Amino acid sequence: MLNIIVEPTLLLGGFFAIFMIFLYLIRFINPNLSTDWDIFIITLGLVYSSILIVHGWRLDPILLFSQILITFITISFCWILIRQREIIRKLIEKL
Repeated sequence: MLNIIVEPTLLLGGFFAIFMIFLYLIRFINPNLSTDWDIFIITLGLVYSSILIVHGWRLDPILLFSQILITFITISFCWILIRQREIIRKLIEKL
């Protein structure tokens, strides 16, 4: 039985899934910025977001807050990593 209720966890899981799909699309938009590890991270992110969507109704408010923090920390690290890859690619092209 799937108990999917419209709650903040549904929005958080959906937001994280959309972000992971965006990371996957970067592989086709700019292949120089992606590596083989990205597929592994994207798969884990999609599994994580599906768990949040399906079982998020069980979370207490403090656990929901911790999941929100984990999600935004992950997104910020991904953003920083993509920016660093772009800077490194530009430096390599200059040489």
